[in-house]
Amino acid sequence: MKKDKLRLLIVDDEEASRYGMRRALTTFGYNVSEAESAEAARILIKQQEPDLMLLDVNLPGISGLELLKELQEANTSDNSEDGTEGGPLVIIITAHGSERMAVEAVKSGAYDYLSKPFELDELRLVVKNAAETIELRRENLSLRRRIEVEASQRGALIGNSEGMRRVRSMIDKVAETDATVLVRGESGTGKELVAREVHERNSARSKGPFVAVNCAALPSELIESELFGHEKGAFTGAAARRQGKFEQANGGTLFLDEIGDMSSNVQAKLLRALEERRIERLGGNESIAVDVRIVSATHRPLEQEIAAGNFRADLFYRLRVVTIDIPPLRERREDIPLLAETFTTGAAERYNLPLRQVGQSALRKLVDYDWPGNVRELKNTIERAAIMAEGEELRSQDLPDEIIPTRDMGKPAASDAEGGLAVPFTADFREDRREFERRYISRCLEHTSGNVTKAAEILGMHRQSLQHKLRQLGLGRRYVSVANDTPDNSDE
Repeated sequence: MKKDKLRLLIVDDEEASRYGMRRALTTFGYNVSEAESAEAARILIKQQEPDLMLLDVNLPGISGLELLKELQEANTSDNSEDGTEGGPLVIIITAHGSERMAVEAVKSGAYDYLSKPFELDELRLVVKNAAETIELRRENLSLRRRIEVEASQRGALIGNSEGMRRVRSMIDKVAETDATVLVRGESGTGKELVAREVHERNSARSKGPFVAVNCAALPSELIESELFGHEKGAFTGAAARRQGKFEQANGGTLFLDEIGDMSSNVQAKLLRALEERRIERLGGNESIAVDVRIVSATHRPLEQEIAAGNFRADLFYRLRVVTIDIPPLRERREDIPLLAETFTTGAAERYNLPLRQVGQSALRKLVDYDWPGNVRELKNTIERAAIMAEGEELRSQDLPDEIIPTRDMGKPAASDAEGGLAVPFTADFREDRREFERRYISRCLEHTSGNVTKAAEILGMHRQSLQHKLRQLGLGRRYVSVANDTPDNSDE
């Protein structure tokens, strides 16, 4: 790692000892600070956020071990999913003969230890190893955040609306099987993301390839070669043998997007490949066995295409063993605030922009617009607004002119079929979202008669996470019971 960027804090009450360590380490480019006590160290930790600490056990007042314990508790509470990602790594320094104490400190969370007196080369080696560990931790965190941002940029499965819960439930049920799946939805709803989830979630094929073909993007004379491959000389320009997507997807999943645009002659070959699980390359006679799961998608009503003679009925029935319908964004408006927040965070990360919140005036416009381009259009709109915005939040003025309300602004922005989840707009986005979560989770718990475990399953949450959320929303006394899942109505 770049050592000039490593922030190192030496905590030792002996000035000569601090001087020796500082001199040995600053020559290697480390940014070194000093503290003579745990109290002084606390201040520097808040001010400088060091990456690494050399912490002597014997300190005046609070001992080094007590400070280590404080750091570990703070790291765990600040980083509940992975406590090792918060706070500095700690190298304990002990007096000669106190190795047992040092070993216990390492078991409690210290990275390593040194026993006085130690050689400067030994100090440099331990710090070098710690620096490499810090760099690896940073790279892993950066990679995970990048993966999360990339996933959030797609965004189709973000949301807790009834429609999206139904989509996720269907994916969970079908992923473990090998059934063909037909994904239906308007353009921009995220059909390919659903196909990828089917491939990746609890699927025996998840380690195999996921190969996508957009049937609408290829001319009819090329789609057959694209799917089944060709032999050398099969047609003008076929200078060499080429594998098709079926062979490339062997052992995995082949996603056929916009299947409704496929020509009739290719439909016949596709049906045969599905039934026989074998293909032939164009210009070849060899029958090639393929082990491929087919997930297809379309925005067209295929039943109407069959009636018009544009799509084979037998292929349709073969493709739709399981059908997953993705609701358009206008039918799940309650998901728009979360999607907008996610895309705003993603845009800040992707374009190195200040992280801005979505202002209330902008949120009104977003919720009331009908989104003919669905999630894809919302994502592009948020990214444009994030780039053009100048203030601390995204305002309605930052949105393009075409984003105008297409519903009666006097109506609630988000409600279920019965109106029970209607949340009136206030001047506080966080409070609106909190109120929506409170009503939404309360309705779910009413549905399960107060059973927290069942409600957590419906919401796709861990039971402990739901209990924590209930406490945050002020519902803890009513629904959280340590002994069992029966609701506590003592406050009623």
